[in-house]
Amino acid sequence: MFKKLGLIGCGLMGGSFALALRQANLVSRIVGYGHHESTLIIAKELGAIDEISLNLEQTVKGADLILIAIPVNSIAKCLEEIKDSIEPNALLMDVGSTKLDITSKAIDFLGSKLSQFVPTHPIAGKEASGIQHASADLFVNRPLIITPLPQTSHELIEHAKEIWSAIGSKVHLMSANDHDKAFAAVSHLPHLIAFAFMNGLTEQQDHDKFLSIAGPGFRDFSRIAAGDPKVWSDIFLANKENLIEQLSLFKSSLQFLEQSIERSDSQTLFESIEKSRQSRVNWSINE
Repeated sequence: MFKKLGLIGCGLMGGSFALALRQANLVSRIVGYGHHESTLIIAKELGAIDEISLNLEQTVKGADLILIAIPVNSIAKCLEEIKDSIEPNALLMDVGSTKLDITSKAIDFLGSKLSQFVPTHPIAGKEASGIQHASADLFVNRPLIITPLPQTSHELIEHAKEIWSAIGSKVHLMSANDHDKAFAAVSHLPHLIAFAFMNGLTEQQDHDKFLSIAGPGFRDFSRIAAGDPKVWSDIFLANKENLIEQLSLFKSSLQFLEQSIERSDSQTLFESIEKSRQSRVNWSINE
């Protein structure tokens, strides 16, 4: 059991991690840090944290476990600010959705504490953000990616694996570079498409009429367009090279379908849809 979790960021991800640790009896005390005291008060009322902190150093001091759960473009500054307060042998993790940028900044800022940093990315979430939507079971049966640095302590990697497994995650290890390439394809691009789709729809004069008769297909496809704009704009820019590459591939695929429709080429259109259908069905087996 950990004596103290220093939780930096008490939103959906941080709050859910805290609730999950508490439910699994893995931590004695949780100190939550954030910029908005009102959010921290809610986190305490929900039982996610025991103490409220508006001071980063005090949050980290004495903690044998630290989780950074803030937007990706804020993590580098956070690492720089807490490095001197991190206790020897404390396990430091983040939950950022991009990894190459974060690990690069960790190398720049953490110095002798670099070996204590285990970068992680839980593949879990909801379309609604905020501590009020936090849940102890958010990570159950969801993938958890660890992207260790060459300098990362093997012992702390094992500790991280044990923690995430104990709260229900399925742990995978991969490089930061491979992680960012993969998630540009299966997460970042789908979100970008969903945002573009909703904007394209709502900018039409009759969008209210269209939305009034939308059904389950529209609901399922557009769900992720309700994502936090701050979170996703940061992610897109942090992983822009991989995202632009995936966007180019998507545009080529979309253009192919568009040309098939323009030519009324039913056979080519059918084959393309069937190929897509089969790929999705095959993947669904592993859901």
